[in-house]
Amino acid sequence: MLHDADMIAAADGWRTRDLDVLWHPCTQMREHPGVLPLVPIERGEGAWLVGRDGRRYLDAVSSWWTNLFGHAEARIAGAIARQAHTLEQVILAGFSHQPAVELAEKLLAIAPREPGRAPLAKVFYADNGSAGVEVALKMAFHWFRNRGEGKRTRFVALHNGYHGETIGALAVGDIPLYRRVYAPLLAEALFAPSPDSYAAEPGETAADCAERAAEGLRELLERHSGEVCALILEPRVQCAGGMRMHDPRYLRRARDLCDAHGVLLIADEIAVGFGRTGTMFACEGAGIQPDLLCLSKGLTGGFLPLAAVLATQAIYDGFLDDSRERAFLHSHSYTGNPLACAAALASLAIFDTDDVLARNRATAARMAALAASIVELPHVADVRQAGMIVAFELTRDGDRHAPFEPAACIGLRAYRAALEGGVVLRPLGDTLYWMPPYCIDDEQLHLLARVTRDAILEATACA
Repeated sequence: MLHDADMIAAADGWRTRDLDVLWHPCTQMREHPGVLPLVPIERGEGAWLVGRDGRRYLDAVSSWWTNLFGHAEARIAGAIARQAHTLEQVILAGFSHQPAVELAEKLLAIAPREPGRAPLAKVFYADNGSAGVEVALKMAFHWFRNRGEGKRTRFVALHNGYHGETIGALAVGDIPLYRRVYAPLLAEALFAPSPDSYAAEPGETAADCAERAAEGLRELLERHSGEVCALILEPRVQCAGGMRMHDPRYLRRARDLCDAHGVLLIADEIAVGFGRTGTMFACEGAGIQPDLLCLSKGLTGGFLPLAAVLATQAIYDGFLDDSRERAFLHSHSYTGNPLACAAALASLAIFDTDDVLARNRATAARMAALAASIVELPHVADVRQAGMIVAFELTRDGDRHAPFEPAACIGLRAYRAALEGGVVLRPLGDTLYWMPPYCIDDEQLHLLARVTRDAILEATACA
């Protein structure tokens, strides 16, 4: 076994090798190696990431919101290994295989259902969340075109929303950091007000914000009657937009407005699905069912890339024709990859055997209790929670109308301080958040709360 000095030297060596050859995602590479520490990871164990230098880090962000049950979860790893000895990949155009069929059956069986509405009935696979959004957008547009409604070419999305970074997904996103540079390449979407409860006016409740935003959506759909093919939204939490949360009644209003205007509803549950908000799917919190449901991230428990788009029978039937041009000619080389499907089936089986949602409710209650002490810190303007997601909004003097200047780098300071304390808290601007794997225990939660509190105090000490 290497001594500490040797392990540190080995980690430094890996940093050098990395920076010689890798271009990292969502990173200004000039910040490496100085401003933003690069952390070489050797392995994962449950809620922990173990660095090449031997240091342990609590993965409080589930490795970009993908990991549900902990790193190296034996049941999922075993399912992948078994599948690898049988069938690792086969083209899904004209062929089929057991994991793809069984996973589709399982997803349709647990998908959100709404009384009086035909259930989601078909599954189309893609490789990742952005690709899944592209699939849903193309399906919605093409479906109306096949129906002879060629004027329905517009999409409605929400202010502050995020749906990925491919060209179509960026077009329906509203985060300038990702969108601004590529704006000349993007289709022109229509943006409706966000129901974000953090933006409440004096005297308003979260429900009031939801109603006000729904009225804005209604007015937008009326102004563009006959032009819109679909509304796309993130149910309950706008994640990349700063973990902004909204009252479930907005989803009910949005569903009704889509029905009234003949518009398809696309629910992007890529980040919030599979128990993150307290129910299996966030749409269930409002009792609604979308026409198209996008799933990814936690679908495989965080092991392999996979996305699924669930569609109604009516949408599927709209592509059946003798003409190939009326077919949905969208594909990915690894569509329905057997290894990824096997991982997803194993992940979904854990929900059944471990009563995950009940355990999550208990964990979420402990998270709420621990977060309550942080809201009293002078620079914390808001603490909000939706199930297993807790967010902390940092501003000057705790005034929600007085954000820190970007040059202050408060979020980055907090991130670095938390790393020193052994916790991964990757910020969204100046918003810190907890979205840990479901296996997190009481001792780890107390560490998370203590390090978060200390990181906020250290980051804001000179603010």
